[in-house]
Amino acid sequence: MGIRYLHTMVRVKDLDASMAFYRLLGLKETRRWDNEGGRFSLVFMAPPGQPDCPVELTWNWDGDEGLPSDSRHFGHLAYEVDDIYATCAHLQANGVVINRPPRDGHMAFVRSPDNVSVELLQKGEALAPAEPWASMANTGHW
Repeated sequence: MGIRYLHTMVRVKDLDASMAFYRLLGLKETRRWDNEGGRFSLVFMAPPGQPDCPVELTWNWDGDEGLPSDSRHFGHLAYEVDDIYATCAHLQANGVVINRPPRDGHMAFVRSPDNVSVELLQKGEALAPAEPWASMANTGHW
């Protein structure tokens, strides 16, 4: 029996805000499907060179009163980054709250505009602890 990863789907309330968030992480739109009859759009975004590893953003045109919810039942998306400090600084400079700072030089958590938890992991070995991250407290939950 074979198995192949296809995508992770998350429901989004504001498609533009969500796409902007995933662009900050470096993802690019790889394909889109707008369904007139069902009144929804599916936007697939993936890291450069990794089109087989997308996140599917599902947006209902008429809204979704259940969003944003806590989304903790979902779990999280995880992405490996070349420099966790630079990535977190970039996200923070663009208004993203760093919920779990990379105090250990290895792992951080942020949330999308739809409250989806996103784990960032340092590629290779952890970086040496550095400020302001080393002494930064958690914000909210992740």
